[in-house]
Amino acid sequence: MGKERCGFCAECRELTQYEFKKVVRKCIIKEKAYDMEITVAFCKNCGEEMNVPGIMDLRSKEVDEQYRAYEDIISVNDIQKLMDIYNIGKAPLSLALGFGEITITRYLQGQVPSKEYSVVMKKALESPKYMLELLKNNMDKIGDTAYKKASKAAEELNSLMSVSEKMLSVISYIFERAHEVTPLALQKILYFIQGIYMVLFGTPIYDEDCVAWMHGPVYESVYEMFKTFKYNPIDDNRFVMFKNRFQELSKEEKEVIDLIIDSFGMYSGKALEKITHNEDPWKQAREGYLPMEPSNVVIEKQEIKRYFDKVSEEYDVKHVDGLKKYINNQLEIA
Repeated sequence: MGKERCGFCAECRELTQYEFKKVVRKCIIKEKAYDMEITVAFCKNCGEEMNVPGIMDLRSKEVDEQYRAYEDIISVNDIQKLMDIYNIGKAPLSLALGFGEITITRYLQGQVPSKEYSVVMKKALESPKYMLELLKNNMDKIGDTAYKKASKAAEELNSLMSVSEKMLSVISYIFERAHEVTPLALQKILYFIQGIYMVLFGTPIYDEDCVAWMHGPVYESVYEMFKTFKYNPIDDNRFVMFKNRFQELSKEEKEVIDLIIDSFGMYSGKALEKITHNEDPWKQAREGYLPMEPSNVVIEKQEIKRYFDKVSEEYDVKHVDGLKKYINNQLEIA
């Protein structure tokens, strides 16, 4: 059993055990009211609220995080990631962004940025191209060494972002919905999203074509972005730039992604690979190739749509249960 929490209860006038609970309290910040969920300690004996060590620091952190979320202001963690992904220190980053030299230092210590400055930092996180522009505009302020290191990091990231905005938005939403995803699973999820979206709405969700590699359908530009993770889950500070990019997706686009995540997304990349190996679009594109022979034959979008149109005649692809039946049948065949 864990150690019991004890503290002095002002109501009971003695040391008592207490427990933490989340409660909603109204907080006034800059003359504006917010409903905040904060942690409160309650006496197990009388039920009254208690003031226990560390509770005020915890509440301050909770309020700060929720205030930033309410006002869409960048978090301290994301400011730190901005430094990490561009390999740049506090002072040079401040100057590169067009701020005062100690601005980032103050923000890392907890000062809340203005909305204007927050927008600049968020855009730099989302767009290496934008960061390169900032660095170029302020190169005379930040010093040659810092400029070269940050520019190199930004150029490397920018070279990875060679997919359409729609594809970036879809990947962003996949990351938001899925607890973890490997590069292999991501490729197959993108393929199934394309197929089901075309069945339901008659048009592709993104313009990119996939090719018939030996391990199933692959979007080559997406492969280049995540290939360093190999078979491991995608998890890296660099990809904070995908955060919240999905805001531009339509309700229908999100619904299809939800549908795929809640069905195909429950399976490993290897299981999804087996399913695609059973499907006509990949098999037809691989005709004439040995099992382990490389190929870059495009799996045409009309072939993907034609196949999933047939699937929709037998299975209810508008709902998770229908897709799960299809998945189970495909895995049994495999």
